[in-house]
Amino acid sequence: MTMRDETRAPARAARALGERGRHGLAVVRAHPRHVVLAALVAGLLLGRAQPAVVVLAAAAAAVVAGASWPAPAAVVAVLVGAAFADARLVALDAGVLADMHGRVVNTRVVVLEPVRERASGPAAARVRVLDGAGRGEQAVLSSRRWPRPANAGRGVFDVAVGDIVAVSGQVGPLGFADAYQRLRNAHAAIEAVRVEPTGERRGGVAGALDGVRRRAEAGLTQRLGASESALLRGMVLGADERLTPEVKEDFQRSGLAHILAVSGQNVMLLAILVIAAATLLGLPIRTRLVIAALAIALYVPLTGAGPSIQRAGVMGIAGLVAALAGRPTQRWYALLLAAAATLALNPRTVQEPGWQLSFAAVAALLAGFTPLSEAFKRHLPDPVAEATALTLAATIGTAPLMALHFEAISLAALPANLLAAPAIAPVMWLGVIACAAAQVAAPLATPFALLTAPLLVYVQHVARLTASTPLSVVEIHASAPLVLAGWAALALALLAAAALRRGSGRPPGRRLRVVPAAAGLVVAVTAAATATALTRQGGAPPPPGVLRVTFLDIGQGDATLIELDGTAVLVDTGKPDGPILERLRKAGVDRLDALMLTHAETDHEGAAPAVIAEHRPRLIVDGGAGWSSRVQRALARHTVHAPAAGETITLGGLRFRVLWPPRRPAGWRATGDPNDNALVMRLEAEGVSVFLSADAESPVLSGLALSPVDVLKVPHHGSADPGLPSLLERLRPRIAAIEVGQENTYGHPAPSTTRALAAAVKTVVRTDRDGTVRLHADDGRLWVER
Repeated sequence: MTMRDETRAPARAARALGERGRHGLAVVRAHPRHVVLAALVAGLLLGRAQPAVVVLAAAAAAVVAGASWPAPAAVVAVLVGAAFADARLVALDAGVLADMHGRVVNTRVVVLEPVRERASGPAAARVRVLDGAGRGEQAVLSSRRWPRPANAGRGVFDVAVGDIVAVSGQVGPLGFADAYQRLRNAHAAIEAVRVEPTGERRGGVAGALDGVRRRAEAGLTQRLGASESALLRGMVLGADERLTPEVKEDFQRSGLAHILAVSGQNVMLLAILVIAAATLLGLPIRTRLVIAALAIALYVPLTGAGPSIQRAGVMGIAGLVAALAGRPTQRWYALLLAAAATLALNPRTVQEPGWQLSFAAVAALLAGFTPLSEAFKRHLPDPVAEATALTLAATIGTAPLMALHFEAISLAALPANLLAAPAIAPVMWLGVIACAAAQVAAPLATPFALLTAPLLVYVQHVARLTASTPLSVVEIHASAPLVLAGWAALALALLAAAALRRGSGRPPGRRLRVVPAAAGLVVAVTAAATATALTRQGGAPPPPGVLRVTFLDIGQGDATLIELDGTAVLVDTGKPDGPILERLRKAGVDRLDALMLTHAETDHEGAAPAVIAEHRPRLIVDGGAGWSSRVQRALARHTVHAPAAGETITLGGLRFRVLWPPRRPAGWRATGDPNDNALVMRLEAEGVSVFLSADAESPVLSGLALSPVDVLKVPHHGSADPGLPSLLERLRPRIAAIEVGQENTYGHPAPSTTRALAAAVKTVVRTDRDGTVRLHADDGRLWVER
């Protein structure tokens, strides 16, 4: 190659990339049904997005669709999808249970999922309330009093899915360990002191499926040891609650955890088994396909209908329908159809790591399995080449999401899956036959269950062995943007290499044909990871057991975010045109457990309507109740709680003691300065205390019974207060925070205030100077993040 050729190479590569881009767009436009369905999926993903974002997405869909008829159809699909998702979320959030925090309930509930042991704390399960004010709503029921058989092992309870139990307990917000249940439409937690079986079970179709599941589980435990039966239930039905934490960790570290979460592999093996059995019976091809589709439709709810199996079920049935229609299976269309179906059912499903990993793995397999397997078949036997390609494509496709969600990638996944592969299909087939036989009588399942025993021991041994090898898991402590940037760079490098090779005029060769497909695979994975980063909305909750108090920089006004173990509380919102929604987005807050408004002043309650609309707080505490303001008139449409001195508001591990104002007598009318009637509270959590003073100053605070605190929210943005030194002597805070805006016209904070704080407090932070400030507390230890 000459010097001139070398200098022209990048230009040729750029032209080749452009040509491939235009060719790719032409290929997409040649499938208008795919484009319209993808536009519908995009709309469903944008259910709570700003209108401008939805309009922009609709315009982008029109550009991709081209000038023909798919363009307006794609626009309509985006708009309809977004509107439907928004309406669906409103319907899912409807109810009163979220507003009943602190209430004692005596009710009946139906158990919706297996009761699960926790590493610490009471066992829990998601339930649906059957009686009382929260009837029909879902909650997480936790209790140390779940009924158990005598000498029961781990995860064994006398309560099964579909059973109706009577409970007595207190309603509260979902804690850290159950935060994921919000995505499954649980509105609150019930901490029960009494859980008693009623002997009743739900009826209808769900009840019939419960009976099938109970008989299937009984068949999978025939004559097997506890460890093997627990693993078999996990591999066939996805019921892994009886596995020990050590076994689960082995499967996670070895990259075999996917075989405990029923998904596409289970559906494919089930379809193969059913079609083979129907073929042996001499049934016509159409009858075989119909029976296989019905088997999949039954299997999905039997396994709990999680995100992965929902996707797999829709794709499997769509493929069988395509075969019935005499058309080749359109796998990408089936994948989009599965996305649309699962998102229409619950738009929040996209936030579940399992949903994201499932779709990323399938997309990676569709893009990369064929070229990778063709390349490996040149050097390996066909079965080994296909198993290697399958594992490698899925591992590459899910790696960014594993890094983002779990900060780790299993390097043992490839050898572990290759070693375990020969046993997985036989275990699934024998397990399904055992489940079918158990529908007649449990003992009939015994021979099939026993045949799985050596295979289960082998799989568990593979998981233990590969998990214990050095570097079985590599930890990745990288931010989402850094992970995404790395994958985007790799995608561009692969595309550039392929284009440069093509532009040089040399034949790419069979081996290098893998490069463009691999580049497309990486691009698809990068897009999935980007969607994940957007879903996470820019922030992460504090670690378990760590209290985080964030004094938000929203200009001249107050807004304090308090988080602990999945509970999020916002005290005040700032002005109507302030950046509170942006600040909450950056903090990673989706749903607020409580919004507490201290008093009827615009710089404290002004943005409350916007916060309520966006973050749907389960509890609204209104310290400005009774005062006249635009916000107070808007709050009249909501159920609010007017606090009074002496009460304690408990939200998860957060305890707010109300110190002011006093309880209002009958006929009381709001008069005077709202600042003097502001809600004053003392927060206690994780061994520290925070004094939340709002705008109440020493004339009010000096008359209260005060004791030392760790943190003081300085009253009234640091305005001049002659009684502040005396107040500081009583409170003796270690940290003081002033929520104040830059260049405010009030002269806040006053020089006298800053002098008093400097003389009495070790650490003083200010939002006008330090921006948003976070305080972290753990068992009495405090540290500041500016």
